[in-house]
Amino acid sequence: MLKASIPSQPTPASSAAAIALVDEHSTHNYHPLPVVIAAASGAWVTDVEGKRYLDCLAGYSALNFGHGHPELVAAAHTQLERLTLTSRAFHHDQLGPFCAELAELAGMDMVLPMNTGAEGVESALKIARKWGYEVKGVPANEATIIVASGNFHGRTITIISFSDDPSARDGFGPYTPGFRTVPYGDAAAVAAAIDETTVAVLVEPIQGESGVIIPPADYLPALRQVCTEQQVLLVLDEIQSGLGRTGRTFAFEHESVRPDLLILGKALGGGIVPVSAVVGNRDVMGVLRPGEHGSTFGGNPMACAVGRAVVALLSTGEFQQRATELGAVLRAGLDKLVGQGVVAVRSRGLWAGVDIDPALATGREVCERLAQHGVLAKDTHGSTIRLAPPLVIDQADLEWAIDQLAAVLADLR
Repeated sequence: MLKASIPSQPTPASSAAAIALVDEHSTHNYHPLPVVIAAASGAWVTDVEGKRYLDCLAGYSALNFGHGHPELVAAAHTQLERLTLTSRAFHHDQLGPFCAELAELAGMDMVLPMNTGAEGVESALKIARKWGYEVKGVPANEATIIVASGNFHGRTITIISFSDDPSARDGFGPYTPGFRTVPYGDAAAVAAAIDETTVAVLVEPIQGESGVIIPPADYLPALRQVCTEQQVLLVLDEIQSGLGRTGRTFAFEHESVRPDLLILGKALGGGIVPVSAVVGNRDVMGVLRPGEHGSTFGGNPMACAVGRAVVALLSTGEFQQRATELGAVLRAGLDKLVGQGVVAVRSRGLWAGVDIDPALATGREVCERLAQHGVLAKDTHGSTIRLAPPLVIDQADLEWAIDQLAAVLADLR
């Protein structure tokens, strides 16, 4: 095998050195907390200087099964030694089983494997438009899709075209047409926005980036009903909410609805490789034909092997049960902080949005102080922090994290 001599940058020995290197050579499209992680196991991470932190963000749910889950690592390691990539120009032995097993988990027929969550959303939008033209009979180039205010589906040009977040949208126009925005949680507004050009309604069952916003209990059932009546596809983005996070395999199961298209990502790759997918039934997914959509890495052997291991973990129900039980512990602990610097808590399963009293501190300030206490979390929308620890977290560690939040709030009061 040919060998190459590649100059290498020494691994930084301190957080300050690592951050300085990033500041000099990496684009400044993120504003991370000043923590430089070098190793991790389960729910705990260790920085370059040896300090340990409890990870209560879990990669925005990409690490639902924790860092380095042994079954996922074993699947990746085994596949790494066998076959990593073929492109979709050829078949490989992991693709069929992955698609079949994921389809069965979702109770649907077919899977379109991609890489990132944003790719999954873009793919679903293409499928919905194609279905609208070929099945519903919408005139060419007139398809519209209804979306919700406060949404976060990614940051591609098309997706930011229907975002109302200025930091994601401003300065990147012109924007892709064909989307109508209505208030989140308002099914009547969706019904009123539907016309003969509408091909789909795209929503998150729970809005993660907005601060774990949970809609009224009748919202998804009402959307399902109106979409069925009006021959419109219901498309659910479960990139963050899916795969055990809320105490069910999929968040839509709490309301006993079924989407026409389901978008998955993040945890589907087990925190090892990027894996996303659109899942649906043949009458919708079948509109795609060879050459109309694709991805060199989508459905690659490594991704499929890890994805199959993720599906296997979820098939036992253990992680869903843990999210339910530990979610109750998390909620009980957070509720005690209301009035003690917390003004509101929203949670489902092991996922919570915590609104900090803006007179006390910003969400960023609270997260910075939490990091000093050894807990990693992330702020959003000013005064809200998000908590989404790995589903493998021990109850004692979870309770300790809540205690650290209480201590931070006490210090600020």
